[in-house]
Amino acid sequence: MSDIFTTIPSGSFKMGSVCQEGFVTDLETDSVDVALESFQIKTTTVTNREFKAFVAATDYITDAEKFGWSSVFHLLIPEEDRLDSLAVQGMEWWLIIKGACWHAPEGPGSSINGRLDHPVVHVSRNDALAYCRWEGSRLPTEAQWEYAARGGLEMKRYPWGDNLLIDGKYPLNIWQGQFPISNTEEDGYLGTAPANNYTPNSYGLYQMVGNVWEWCLNPGKIPLDQFQKHTSEDFFNYFNRSSHGKLFAIRGGSFLCHDSYCNRYRVGARNSVTDDSSASNIGFRTLKPL
Repeated sequence: MSDIFTTIPSGSFKMGSVCQEGFVTDLETDSVDVALESFQIKTTTVTNREFKAFVAATDYITDAEKFGWSSVFHLLIPEEDRLDSLAVQGMEWWLIIKGACWHAPEGPGSSINGRLDHPVVHVSRNDALAYCRWEGSRLPTEAQWEYAARGGLEMKRYPWGDNLLIDGKYPLNIWQGQFPISNTEEDGYLGTAPANNYTPNSYGLYQMVGNVWEWCLNPGKIPLDQFQKHTSEDFFNYFNRSSHGKLFAIRGGSFLCHDSYCNRYRVGARNSVTDDSSASNIGFRTLKPL
């Protein structure tokens, strides 16, 4: 895995969804025309290998490590250990695991050995911003993220078109089967996949949908027309700082997305969580302005 950035050309695109599959609560509304300057974006999400190098260079401690716990999907925990773990009320498939963090994704006794090229997870937006400061990069705005994810296609559901399957196969890492009880793993994975798995989009970007949610720079639940009224530099100047407890945007869906409850693995789909949140399905990729 390498820290390769690819250049996305300047241009205009329709941001948002053309279909009626979105969630009103996410402010996923009719499309708007957005113009963007050229930028460079990482071809993959930041990997465990890359985050490990960052921590080694800076002695950085993540929010999950400070809190002493993080959220882990229940099927990633050995069955004999699940009964001793506190579940999130209303979302019992999430377990609060003491000691879960980026280098111990399932808690004490787990490690990232064999997963160095998988996306780093259990990272908050604050952690992602710290990595960006070290790397000399930024988080993308939702507009930059969606423009890059579309790969030059206009108003398609996915980075490759409107059909989920390609030649009968899954080109992304999402849930197959009965959520959250059983996953048939037709895409090859129960949890995360390597960050450079599957075929990239037309811009050479891997897994812009599925696998892990990706942190964005801007707050969550802002109207799409704000991306018409403000430049990416405006968002950077206002929001390139850490905070605690405020909603910020995440994009792309994850290995846990399933049509039965969450079809947010569409390029126009939106979501948001508090900026100090961490879980086994949240990561990030970085961007550099030109």
